[in-house]
Amino acid sequence: MPPRHFYFAALLLSLSAFDLSAEITYSRDIAPILYQHCTACHHPNDIAPMSLMDYKSARPWAQAIRQAILLKKMPPWFADRSIGHFANDPTLSEAERQSIVAWVEQGAKEGEPKDLPPAPAYTEGWRIGKPDAIFDIGEDHLVKETAVDEYVYFTVPTHFTEGHWVQAVELRPGNREVVHHAHVSVVEPSAPKAAIHTTTANKSFADYLLRTSDGLRHMRPESPVVNDACGYTGPDIDRLRIAGEGALGSYLPGMPPDTYRSDTAKWIPAGAQLRFQIHYHREASNAKEFVTDRTRVGLIFAAAPPRYPLRRMDVDNDFFSIPAGVAEQAVTQCATFNADSLLLSITPHMHFRGKDARFEIQRPGQTTTETLLLVPQYDFNWQLKYLLQSPVFIPKGTRLIMTFHYDNSANNKFNPDPARTIRWGEPSEEEMMSGWIDYIEAPACGFTCGASN
Repeated sequence: MPPRHFYFAALLLSLSAFDLSAEITYSRDIAPILYQHCTACHHPNDIAPMSLMDYKSARPWAQAIRQAILLKKMPPWFADRSIGHFANDPTLSEAERQSIVAWVEQGAKEGEPKDLPPAPAYTEGWRIGKPDAIFDIGEDHLVKETAVDEYVYFTVPTHFTEGHWVQAVELRPGNREVVHHAHVSVVEPSAPKAAIHTTTANKSFADYLLRTSDGLRHMRPESPVVNDACGYTGPDIDRLRIAGEGALGSYLPGMPPDTYRSDTAKWIPAGAQLRFQIHYHREASNAKEFVTDRTRVGLIFAAAPPRYPLRRMDVDNDFFSIPAGVAEQAVTQCATFNADSLLLSITPHMHFRGKDARFEIQRPGQTTTETLLLVPQYDFNWQLKYLLQSPVFIPKGTRLIMTFHYDNSANNKFNPDPARTIRWGEPSEEEMMSGWIDYIEAPACGFTCGASN
């Protein structure tokens, strides 16, 4: 091990590379950082509570920005950086962090406006640009006054007389204060092709559900308990062994719109309908307020048919049980790819008791696994999609292994009730175990086989 003075010298060297006495200004030094890492959310009328697009807007928040940077709370990112590389990692470099801290400590000066770089342009109301088609849920939905949680489904016609390849999808809540998350799926005139290997279920997932008076679905207490679905050998139950084709697009806290490479797109056939699933959530103290929502989805069509149709696979284990007071309960689920594929992105989904999430693959004929994503500190308030910087080739027969841990103890400050045993349920106070995977069916060379980026 190197002597202690070696580390001290290295620290001094790193600090000397950054001149803490140099004047740092918003216009010359800070705006470029904010434009690159922050303003996609922090611009007017978007998800963030304040804009950082100009000095006048950013200056009142200087101390809060400094604190968030020092604690590494912003920009939000939760993947273990020692495992894999992700195209949408917004993490600031150490030099960028030091610049922001120094700017605030020097008095958060504006500098010369002529030093400002061109500001990024954001289309009013839509982050994907002006949509080619917009659909809403068809009504001004009145969120129940007496419910903290509500799941509502809306199905609307597209009136498409011809099919469309979709290049980008953006779900925009009509009322961000009550829309916790939402999905929109394509209801095809005929059943879609299965995404992966499936088995015929002896019993339906719905057979195990209890719908309470508030309209929400919960797992019946007497339902089977299968925390290790990867090793399950019992009777076939759908949504325990089956992973299915997923949504066209999703909205979750912190997740940007779905925009795809020029050589991939999703298909909406003629005559299709769109089905919205919206989870409305309010704090109990606001549950009696009169609140409405009219969520919309915007679509941008591809200029030409894609080289590779984009697929989404949703993998769930809905039969877990998390005992009261347990600080680390493992829950697993697996799925097998039935064609050579390229994996593009991974999204884990849990609720308040979610602790960590690991996604691994086990290639055919191998006993070892490869970790693609580890989220060591899951945060229900920031449910991110992790876009792989380089697509990962998945040979036919490869097994996807998802291992999530849950903390149902009193030490979990987000835990609504550590005295309860928790099963699957739609309310935020219950739990889910889901993983969403974007992929294409393609040979090993994939995007390098003459396709454009």
